[in-house]
Amino acid sequence: MKMENDNRENKSNGRSATPFLQTFFHGTKANLQIGDLIEVGFNSNFGQRKNAKYIFLTATLDAAIWGAELAFGEGRERIYLVEATGPIEDDPDLTDKKFPGNPTKSYRSVDPFKVVGEIAIWQGHSPEQVNAMKDGLARLKEQGINSLND
Repeated sequence: MKMENDNRENKSNGRSATPFLQTFFHGTKANLQIGDLIEVGFNSNFGQRKNAKYIFLTATLDAAIWGAELAFGEGRERIYLVEATGPIEDDPDLTDKKFPGNPTKSYRSVDPFKVVGEIAIWQGHSPEQVNAMKDGLARLKEQGINSLND
């Protein structure tokens, strides 16, 4: 099929162009549904397990995998696609202390995230890597080094 160049002006359908929202990842063991909101106020998966002041998301699948693997609870590890409903900021635990410049693309917010999908197939870290990470987190806790997010 040959398409000819149409020199007519593009006509609007009455709606203005809208940008796509940035989609992020959120790793957890919580069983959520599309449309659910992830909100502050629940026990944190990390640190001292206080009621969370922030919720977390990332633009990298690897960081979300770590979130799912390290989350407290007995449920299945899950990775959701989420959209922020308000402003987000760099996660200071990762960007200020461990990885200046935020190469993990890890963020936090006080505003909810809307679940827009779930990653059904993903490859987790080896059991040795997960155990090493958990051991490292336990050592930090023993040293009294707490999360900036508690």
